[in-house]
Amino acid sequence: MSATARKVDFSAWPFAGQLARLLDVLDRDGEEARVVGGAVRNALIGMPVHEVDVATTAVPEEVVRRAKAAGFRPVPTGIDHGTITVVIDKHPFEVTTLRTDVETFGRHAKVAFGRDWREDALRRDFTMNALSASRDGTVYDYAGGLADLEARRVRFIGDARRRIEEDYLRILRFFRFHAAYGHGHPDADGLAACIYERGGLDQLSRERVRMEMLKLVVAPRAAPTLAAMAQTGLLLRVLGGVPYLAAFENMAKAEAVVGLRPDAARRLGALGVVITEDAERLSQKLRLSNAEHTRLTAMAENWLRFSPRAGEGAARALLYRLKETAYTDSALMAWARSQASDHDAPWRELVTLPQRWTPPVFPLKAADFMSRGIEKGPALGAALRAAEEAWIAAGFPAEEATLAAIADAGAAGT
Repeated sequence: MSATARKVDFSAWPFAGQLARLLDVLDRDGEEARVVGGAVRNALIGMPVHEVDVATTAVPEEVVRRAKAAGFRPVPTGIDHGTITVVIDKHPFEVTTLRTDVETFGRHAKVAFGRDWREDALRRDFTMNALSASRDGTVYDYAGGLADLEARRVRFIGDARRRIEEDYLRILRFFRFHAAYGHGHPDADGLAACIYERGGLDQLSRERVRMEMLKLVVAPRAAPTLAAMAQTGLLLRVLGGVPYLAAFENMAKAEAVVGLRPDAARRLGALGVVITEDAERLSQKLRLSNAEHTRLTAMAENWLRFSPRAGEGAARALLYRLKETAYTDSALMAWARSQASDHDAPWRELVTLPQRWTPPVFPLKAADFMSRGIEKGPALGAALRAAEEAWIAAGFPAEEATLAAIADAGAAGT
């Protein structure tokens, strides 16, 4: 199958004007250009299109020449593999010349430029990603991608093991795309190939694995997909530790109940962290950013401190000390690991405290204690810390008389 009766409407996309100008330049004078991959896939199933990739028969040098002549800005981001980023009114489009594989070995495939749309499509990973659309919106399908997209089936093009051997990251992409677009059980042939080729995961850089996992955990069907990975032993291999699937599923439900967007770091914590050693292992295994490592460590250190039974006063003290992000992460973690349902009102009140109450700034200053005879140095620091703890315990009072009494007590205790 090649051209189909299916059409996509580019005009509905927010950057339709820039795309039309790009195709005007590339799709003429003996050369052809089409929108390819994820943009076509998403448009056909009514999902948002955030970025557009274009394939063309024009060689990279010709793409650069035409782009410059039209006043666009071409950036040679991957020119060795035929990719030029063309920037039009600050919007980037990746433009890649059609390719044919000369030799494949992992990520470092040797390619030659070609003009055969079918051959270029069949070297991609999944059938739903091999769709292309011409300027008039006509969809071209060389791999059965439309049928798989309608069935919400993520399927490798051709021999699944061969596709994986070309790039072992495709094992994780298979599960990530299933979590995002698939329904039901993962494709049996693809799943079997992932299991057989699982040793290739050890060849991947930690940065690439991190990127795939952070995308997977926020996908709509992440929970059942991660369960499938766990059943095959692949998830243990990726995380380097036991996955907590029930906590992950509960975390996703709790986020939805309180109106929070899926958060990759928070969900990764629910999936793989109970104690601080888990946070350290995941940070090393996936080469997490410093910010992600800090969040997972805070979750490990604090989630056991949360319980609705402790009352709102205790919750306010935690929010004051931890700040909003660490508070929300840890409270959700505690809820996800409790026996409470995702509609439990006390837990919801606890988690949503930052929406109702903003912690005040500690009103006492060093001058308040120096005026009471405390000199600069360790004693002054101790007095401030003691007074702050007393202020928290008193419920964050703002009355001058109460603050004076707290300051007097702090000064007297040094």
